Formats: sequence, structure tokens, C-alpha cells
Amino acid sequence: MSLDYENDSALHEKLIGEVLSQYPDKSAKRRKKHLSVATSGDQPGQEGKALSECDVKSNIKSIPGVMTIRGCAYAGSKGVVWGPVKDMVHISHGPVGCGHYSWSQRRNYYVGLTGIDTFVTLQFTSDFQEKDIVFGGDKKLEKVIDEIEELFPLNKGISVQSECPIGLIGDDIEAVSRKKAKEHEKTIVPVRCEGFRGVSQSLGHHIANDSIRDWVFDKTEVEFEAGPYDVNVVGDYNIGGDAWATRILLEEVGLRVVGNWSGDATLAEVERAPKAKLNLIHCYRSMNYICRHMEEKYGIPWMEYNFFGPSQIEASLREIAKHFGPEIVDKTEAVIAKYRPLVDAVIAKYQPRLEGKTVMLYVGGLRPRHVITAYEDLGMRIVGTGYEFAHNDDYQRTGHYVNKGTLIYDDVTGYELEKFIEGIRPDLVGSGIKEKYPVQKMGIPFRQMHSWDYSGPYHGYDGFAIFARDMDLAINNPVWDLYDAPWKKKVAPPMAVAAE
Repeated sequence: MSLDYENDSALHEKLIGEVLSQYPDKSAKRRKKHLSVATSGDQPGQEGKALSECDVKSNIKSIPGVMTIRGCAYAGSKGVVWGPVKDMVHISHGPVGCGHYSWSQRRNYYVGLTGIDTFVTLQFTSDFQEKDIVFGGDKKLEKVIDEIEELFPLNKGISVQSECPIGLIGDDIEAVSRKKAKEHEKTIVPVRCEGFRGVSQSLGHHIANDSIRDWVFDKTEVEFEAGPYDVNVVGDYNIGGDAWATRILLEEVGLRVVGNWSGDATLAEVERAPKAKLNLIHCYRSMNYICRHMEEKYGIPWMEYNFFGPSQIEASLREIAKHFGPEIVDKTEAVIAKYRPLVDAVIAKYQPRLEGKTVMLYVGGLRPRHVITAYEDLGMRIVGTGYEFAHNDDYQRTGHYVNKGTLIYDDVTGYELEKFIEGIRPDLVGSGIKEKYPVQKMGIPFRQMHSWDYSGPYHGYDGFAIFARDMDLAINNPVWDLYDAPWKKKVAPPMAVAAE
């Protein structure tokens, strides 16, 4: 385990050099732009400077042949932005594979009767065959929409999530959507999120945001009486109940959450979003586009917030309250005081067991920076972090969370991540399901930080208690004392093996 920040910097610079030395010169030159060591801050909690584009390149195509962990534009639209909207049916338009792979892969909790008025965990696909590729799938899409209306009449709308072949053969999903929306008097949204578009799922987020702007806002008469403390929670996908934990806190301080999307969201919440007084963005990367549009067109300001861990919860609540004035400020301070005994109890219980433990993160969206202070609230230290599909402004924001010597990696390859983990030997790795089992085979505890390893919520004060418990369970599980990593095992002499 690395012990101080100067040593961290030296070690991490050396690791980057060792990894790059294994690449051909051209590949090494390209990958060097995506790897860096933070030069800000000297101690946990000290605010650092923004990372610039010169420090970390991002949002560039992955190198062919490496095991990138990125997803595609279809995954960004269907799996993130549109899929959790619960009272709409989301059609995966194309071959069955994409729809099947994305079927209920995230834990987007919702309230409702599945198959009656909510459809998040159901999978609808136009199931393209060879003849559909040759002759086009417009007629098939029309038939699918008609069947959905017959079988699931309580749905409030439909989205058409286009897969790769749709963009290649030129299906006119917009014309079909207009025609069927008029016939069925329903909102039908065509989304041009073909998987091959862009360099990662990030473009799918942007495309999905644009489809909300073009096909949902201002298209129906919204009967809704706005209030002075109305807010939209945008970019919270309710993984393990996160959005519910967020709503509890915001309502306790006196605000009214009029839209919470996409997690546990209804189409009506999205439609009335322009009537709110403030947009609160949790996942900046996936939803900043629509919030910027609402600011420009409707004059609704937006604010990024962080409800991971007590330090950021308090800072975010106070910043939000400041926007609404003295009444909300007073209520906010009362709520913070109310939960302080819970926070103190959680830290008293778990900090002695987690103090000084090191963590490496590699996730998407906002987590590589937002969860950092939650670990630090427990006395832990982040020694490496990076994003699958970040843009430059994500790394600029990350610079204010990380400390000097932190290893930064963008779109890290499978080889790089393995070598970084081997070289640093952190006490915990937080990443995705594809990385989980190789890391555990290295003898290192792991937490799945895309969907909380079937736990959660992690947002809010109650979520912090669950987060602390889960990190303790992972790191201090006695199983890690029962075996050594393969490279640490003593190899018996050949004669001894033969004698046995």
C-alpha cells in the first residue's frame, strides 16, 4: 500500500511509463494522452485545481483491439435515459440481440404494476430478420406499435430506440412515429441512437436528451399548477432506490419534487419539467444537455448536486437552499442537524475499520468523482480514478475532488487497468461487472459501483450507512485471509512434487 502523496505520484508515474513501454510507439503516444497523475492538493479534502485537456484527453475513439469497457449510443439512450421512464413502452428497433442484452440490466427501481401501467423490466423488440434488412422495417414497426396498443392499452407513450441496422438501411422511424402518434393519440418518440454513432454511450445520452426536447416538450397541454419551491431531479436513475432517498431529503427541507427522471419517472413528469423553478442534476454527463436547453428556452437555472456521503450532502443541501432563500435555508439546517447523530454513529462504527484503506475507481457517469468524498468521510483514500465515457468538462470537475498523486485514466484498457491494480495493490476496487471477477481472483476486494452490487441505496444519509456497511463487508471479509495471490504462493521443488 502506498503511504503518502509524494510516493503516490512517483509510483503512479512509473506505472504509466511501464504500461506505455509495452505498446508500439504509435499506440503508446496515443494512450499517453489519456493517462495522468493529479498535481493538486496535498491532503484529503483539500480542493484541487481543474484538470485541463492537456492533462487528460477524453471522448476519443477507443483503439481497435483493446478491451474497452464502453457501451454504444443505443445503450446510452435506451439503457440510461429512456429505459427507466416507467409508464412508456420502449421498443428496441432492430435485431433481438441488443434488446435482449439491455433487458433489465440495471436496477432502476419503480412503483407500479409491471405489464399493466409500468414496463421498465419488460423487453419489446421488432426482432429484425434478414428480410427486414433487405426490404426495410417500417411496416414491421407500425405493426409492433399497433400490437403494443392492443396488448398494453394503459401505456402513456412509446419510444423507438433504433439499433445499428436502422441507420444503415434508412428506415424512416420519424414518419412512422408521426403517423402512429396521430392514429393512437399517444406520444411516440423516435430516437436515432444507432449503436455505431459516436465514440461511446455518451452520444446516446445527448441524442436522447434532444429527442425529449424535440418530441416531448411543448407537444401536449400540461395541466399543472406550479409552486414556488418546485424542482426537477434530473439524471438520477434510482439505482437501488437512490432517487427515493434523494426525494426524501429534498422534501424534508421544504422543496417539492415535481419531476424525478429517469428513475421511477412518468411521461407526465418529463412533460411538466419546464414549469419547475430549478433543475438539480445528479448525473451531469447524461443530462446536462436538456438542462442547458431548459435554461436557454424557459429560464430555468440548473445546479449539479452530490448526495454521496455526509460532507457532500451537507454542502449540496446548503447550496440548493441558498437558491430558495431564508425559509428553506432554516429548514435545511434543521434537517442537517437531525441527521448528524446518524452520521456520527456510522463514522464511529466504520471509520476505525476502514481508516487508511486505499481505493481505485473506474466507472461511468458521475461516480468516479462524486463518491470520492464518501470514501474520505470514512477515512479512506482514493489512489486512482477514471471514466469510461467522460468529456473534458468531467475531468475538469474531477480535479476539485482528487488529491495530489491520484492516478487518472480515461477509457482505460483491460491491460492497463490490470497492471495499475497489480502495481498499486489497493485495498478495494470499485468498477463494473466485467472487472469484478478478475479483480477478486487477484485477491483484492471489489464493489460493483454501477449498480451497487445488488445493494443500495447509496444516496442520502440512510444510503451512507448502507455504503459504509458494504465497503466494510467487502474489505474486511475474512475470505481474503484464506488464500494468497498466485504470485505469492510458495512453489514446491520439482522433486517434492514428484515424491507426492
